[in-house]
Amino acid sequence: MTAERLDQPRALRRSLRPHYDPEAFGRLSEQIARFLGTARFLVYMTVFVAVWVSWNVLAPPNLKFDPYPFIFLTLMLSLQASYAAPLILLAQNRQDDRDRIQYEHDREVADRNQAEIEYLTREIAGLRMAINEVATRDYLRAELGRLLEELKEPRH
Repeated sequence: MTAERLDQPRALRRSLRPHYDPEAFGRLSEQIARFLGTARFLVYMTVFVAVWVSWNVLAPPNLKFDPYPFIFLTLMLSLQASYAAPLILLAQNRQDDRDRIQYEHDREVADRNQAEIEYLTREIAGLRMAINEVATRDYLRAELGRLLEELKEPRH
């Protein structure tokens, strides 16, 4: 038996199971969930149900395919709901994952910003301490003015 190399990709295995791309499926579920949450979807569903009910109430008896109490319509709406709920949950889970990643990124940025602020605070404190030891322009002017006054005074 040969050992698998970790620096090489695995060989593709043939499987009888159908292959699907989870990322593509997730994107599709988000698009569907986004559409299900719109007013357009509600209008479409209302028109669909109204046409269905109207047809099965007003059409000639030989053209009615779902007479009152509209069992087939109930089945269709239940089927739609049974697919919509997991798709919406999948879309929410993907959004939660994105939110968690964004939160972690924001936290790292905030930590870096905090470290930079602390560094700059220490630098400013160091500069303030250094400035206290340096003769400022106002101090030099005052000293020179005092010396000038001393020189102007007559010596006895």
